[in-house]
Amino acid sequence: MKLTDFDYYLPKDLIAQQPLSKRDESRLLVLHRKSSKIEDRTFRDIIEYLVPGDTLVLNDTKVFPARLFGVDGVKNKQVEILLHKNYQEQLWEVLIKPAKKVKVGTKLQFGDELKGEVIEKKGSRGYIKFEYEGDFFKTLDKVGKTPLPPYIKREAVESDIEQYQTIYARHLGAVAAPTAGFHFTHQLLKKISDKGVNLAFITLHVGIGTFSPIRKEHIIEHHMEEEYYEISSDTAEIINQTTGKIVVVGTTTVRALETASRNPKSKIQNPKSKIILSSGFTDLFIYPGFDFKVTDMLITNFHLPKTTLLILVSAFAGRENILSAYKHAINKGYRFYSYGDAMLII
Repeated sequence: MKLTDFDYYLPKDLIAQQPLSKRDESRLLVLHRKSSKIEDRTFRDIIEYLVPGDTLVLNDTKVFPARLFGVDGVKNKQVEILLHKNYQEQLWEVLIKPAKKVKVGTKLQFGDELKGEVIEKKGSRGYIKFEYEGDFFKTLDKVGKTPLPPYIKREAVESDIEQYQTIYARHLGAVAAPTAGFHFTHQLLKKISDKGVNLAFITLHVGIGTFSPIRKEHIIEHHMEEEYYEISSDTAEIINQTTGKIVVVGTTTVRALETASRNPKSKIQNPKSKIILSSGFTDLFIYPGFDFKVTDMLITNFHLPKTTLLILVSAFAGRENILSAYKHAINKGYRFYSYGDAMLII
């Protein structure tokens, strides 16, 4: 399979730049995999496709203000940093922009609260050792910004702190949001639960792999960035005891669950179990031909062309089905990407 097989044209005016004021009023495209039937609904209608005994699985990772603007103390030039991975208490792997003007040994000042030194660098990636007082994440609340995706052509504002976050976000650690969950409200989740649908939560901290393009023409040569995930024993038990369907919210949740289903220990503990208590790093790349062991239905947003996300949903629903559904969505004026509308694949 070639990367060009997962391309499509999207008018720029369909890329959502702002969230809707009411999350569950976004549009919902329902795609039936077997029949290729497409329905146009509103997201709050999602409850009609769920039945008692189903389990809805959501990613409760929380985005932190990972975007920093510092000043080179020698050149007095602004440098943009995107935090990626925390290796030690003060040491972070980062993306640097503009990369060419920053050298090893460069010292950066981020407001009055934070400073750091570049101790290693290769291309646009580097390692910075930070100096600060107190809690690092509380410091970031003062000097950092919400890391909006590059296709949102505006600066993050105060409202993005809440809007670029699911309403059930709990565990801090993501540099990008699991955007399929944006459409849920507390009221909608309560109605779903009251209907007899189980709610279960996993955590996968979305990393910069979300922004990383595929550079290989043959997609199977692509390697995913590692991302940390956790699945509790309670969540594993809920999933394993589900009598209905496993309805997965977002591609990040899919990757965590399907990784856990491939844990060899699960075969030793209970052959009937789909997953077990699991945590660690996953670099699972899902492309057509993949054997889904957990995911029965998928709630997702509309994804960029030629990305691992589009390839994943194509693996689940079929490439032709997905491209046909995207063409339908474009013709109907659906809003695309992070702050855009949603799709339910059944």
